Amino acid sequence: MEKKIVYQFTLRNSKRSPPLLLLPTVLIFDLGGGTFDVSLLTIEEGIFEVKATAGDTHLGGENFDNRMVNHFVLEFKRKSKKDGSRSSTWISLGSVWSQWRSVSVMLRWTRAVSTMFFTAQTTIEIDSLFEGIDFYSALTRARFEELNMDLFRKCMEPVEKCLRDAKMDKSTVHDVVLVGGSTRIPKVQQLLQDFFNGKELCNEKVQDLLLLDVTPLSLGLETAGGVMTTLIARNTTIPTKKEQVFEGERARTKDNNLLGKFELSGIPPAPRGVPQITVCFDIDANGILNVSAEDKTTGQKNKITITNDKGRLSKDDIEKMVQEAEKYKSEDEEHKNALENYAYNMRNTIRDEKIGEKLPAADKKKIEDSVEEAIQWLDGNQTAEADEFEDKMKELESICNPIIAKMYQGAGREAAGMDDDAPPASGGAGPKIEEVD
Repeated sequence: MEKKIVYQFTLRNSKRSPPLLLLPTVLIFDLGGGTFDVSLLTIEEGIFEVKATAGDTHLGGENFDNRMVNHFVLEFKRKSKKDGSRSSTWISLGSVWSQWRSVSVMLRWTRAVSTMFFTAQTTIEIDSLFEGIDFYSALTRARFEELNMDLFRKCMEPVEKCLRDAKMDKSTVHDVVLVGGSTRIPKVQQLLQDFFNGKELCNEKVQDLLLLDVTPLSLGLETAGGVMTTLIARNTTIPTKKEQVFEGERARTKDNNLLGKFELSGIPPAPRGVPQITVCFDIDANGILNVSAEDKTTGQKNKITITNDKGRLSKDDIEKMVQEAEKYKSEDEEHKNALENYAYNMRNTIRDEKIGEKLPAADKKKIEDSVEEAIQWLDGNQTAEADEFEDKMKELESICNPIIAKMYQGAGREAAGMDDDAPPASGGAGPKIEEVD
């Protein structure tokens, strides 16, 4: 998964105001809703080189939101003597925020927090939060910063790690670029500015942007027979979750990228198609994949978690795999169509009365059986690869072609015999004999 924003900015407070291409070192500070990334770049003659990266896939605006929700839940319980944490409306604001069960609460909370970025205090009001009780609270920026200070300070750790990994001093960083809505929090900006000894931050272009992450490649699993079944298709927006019940053999996988594997054991012996295995693929907003499997008969379970840094492909690898898949898919289709056309044409040929009557019964039966077997193989192997279709074509041709060739040769000899018995044509030239001295 990848998200891109292109920034163009210039040096501030400079008479020459050169473009970004002349900036030697830039630190990108990307603090969004669910993840946090820091990148250190050097730029020379238009070439951007990433010197180091760091981050936290579980740090972002949602963490600050949930911290505040916990604070307000305690305040509600204290004021009303009710357990508001069980309210579906309140839960949607906090631990199940991504499900957006209560749009009105979300909008009010967003407006309240946004206001606090520019003022010292904000208020939040929710009608009938729990059992008909309204909720009202005032929140100061100081209180907000106190409740989240450990998380804000945690944002500085990847910055330090980036500089250490790149073996650079913070004084060599010419510009700090802020990316993501959470970087508008004044305390985050202050900590970052203090870390870089008062350096002015590039924050004038920070905007609210909705970035929809997707899965760059299809996700699936291998079952008996080495076949792949896709559960989550390429370019599906995340977070997403997909379940499927497997009752028999499915798909093919040898050319795909292995992210991880686990074995679901303890499935009792049974006829094909009888065991029912429920497989679930669940990708969260941070791109972390959880795969689980359960035998519905025995209750046996197993699962695996695939993080972003475990076996994931680079952007270039993903593009290469997509291009190769499209190329091979076209080749597979060509060979499949060739085999299909040959089989049906051969069947139509021997069913033609003029040709069928010239074939011995045994040869005709042999072709019919071979063609029928090839067609059934095609029906059951639609996902086969080009070389498999080609092998099947050669196998079918090796049976049919000699029989058809023999038939045409026999027909040719009969026609030639009829010509030998016929009288010479009048005026026809016979053999010419020349004498040579």
